[in-house]
Amino acid sequence: MSNTGLSPLPSSDRPDAAARLRDALLGASFTADGLLELLGAPAYAALARSETVPALRATRGDTALEALVRLFLLQQPVPHARVADVLPVDTCLESGWLVRAGADDLAATVDVRPYGGPAGEDWFIVSDLGCAVGGAGGIGSRDEGVVLGVGGASTTLAGITVRTPVSSALDLGTGSGIQALHATRHATRVTATDVNPRALHITALTLALSGAPAADLREGSLFTPVRDDETYDLIVSNPPFVISPGARLTYRDGGMGGDDLCRTLVQQAGDRLNEGGFAQFLANWQHVEGEDWQDRLRSWVPRGCDAWIVQREVQDVTQYAELWLRDAGDHRGDEAEYRARYDAWLDEFEARKVKAVGFGWITLRRSGSAAPSITVEEWPHPVEQPLGETVRAHFDRLGHLRAHDDAALLETRFRLVPEVVQEQVGLPGAEDPEHVVLRQNRGMRRATKVDTVGAGFAGVCDGTMSAGRILDAIAQLLGEDPVLLRDRTPAQIRLLVEQGFLEPAD
Repeated sequence: MSNTGLSPLPSSDRPDAAARLRDALLGASFTADGLLELLGAPAYAALARSETVPALRATRGDTALEALVRLFLLQQPVPHARVADVLPVDTCLESGWLVRAGADDLAATVDVRPYGGPAGEDWFIVSDLGCAVGGAGGIGSRDEGVVLGVGGASTTLAGITVRTPVSSALDLGTGSGIQALHATRHATRVTATDVNPRALHITALTLALSGAPAADLREGSLFTPVRDDETYDLIVSNPPFVISPGARLTYRDGGMGGDDLCRTLVQQAGDRLNEGGFAQFLANWQHVEGEDWQDRLRSWVPRGCDAWIVQREVQDVTQYAELWLRDAGDHRGDEAEYRARYDAWLDEFEARKVKAVGFGWITLRRSGSAAPSITVEEWPHPVEQPLGETVRAHFDRLGHLRAHDDAALLETRFRLVPEVVQEQVGLPGAEDPEHVVLRQNRGMRRATKVDTVGAGFAGVCDGTMSAGRILDAIAQLLGEDPVLLRDRTPAQIRLLVEQGFLEPAD
């Protein structure tokens, strides 16, 4: 399953070899915690930026862990005798995890990066040589079929994914298998697909070396490998979403015009979801002249699905082109060729009237509702990861609001979610604040202005009284007409529920 120009991969048919290697790695503390303790925070962080010098300096000793870091993360040949003290060398050579490098040294055939699971699991992500950490080191100078390891996009998607127990999960474009690995913790059946057969091979290695159950691995693009009668409770994808002229690099370029790949992925997901199921993607989308980008994304949402789309970042076309040219290492080559490629990107954007590119998260939930809820927003601010429970709760609250008209809403008991604080903003010494702000310290970490009634209402919500009874008490306190207060307040209550400040107590 190897691509021309890339090194042969270890056998994916030797679970015994993977198990023995795993035991040896754990025995030497080749784990996420072990790496941090050995390297220290600065060198550990530098690895994520593809900077290896600090880690090389930190591994000049003769311990078993230092030998493993040099072998599997830094791609340095290590003397046979040192490796033999740590690993089952004969098994690793036979199964292809190691090869001989010169007369007395051994070298790894793949990167192996320790990766801490959400419940403290010691996992390992396998990837092509030089691709376990970072990814800004000129990957494009290598074969287009290269398989990357853990990056910021991978961990972001893993963090926002809803982790309720499910019967079936689908990872589209699995790459090195990170999302499939996470899914094995809470899905009875995991299917992983990729257009690159090398990625499927590496996913099998990642799962085996991590001690996780095997997945159903299928070759093909998007939903092509999925049978017509197959549906899932969870679909995740970190697709090759980069909007580029052509599809030079399989690991990142979608091969469709503009943002068509992401649009197609989202639109086709609806029919593949079971009722109540989630589909979660990372995506890029175009900001086109004369078009509202939010309307563009709303048009992607399939029928019968609620949606929450969050734009995390926007780049103008020059910034975007430069980012991905650097990612491919084009800036390190021939200057004339770099300029020609840069020109090609700008020509593509100009032809499509694209002025900027957005990046963010798209979450669908199959609700079957004739009146789906579609939220499209820009939120570039820091959030708290993991965010999966926040995502699940968001859709649960929207479902509750949809099922309750204003009269039913006023009969509902609400409670203030944990770690919401109130801030009063105004001039020093003023008798009354100019406005009151509610702020979340968890999840999306939103802040919203409220009036006196909204602040008082939220402060009293502890799940013991209905919303209507609380408003009646506030009306009496403020000397207002309770009927009028009941009429004008439900919209503010709905906003506080939608944004996650309040939740139904039932």
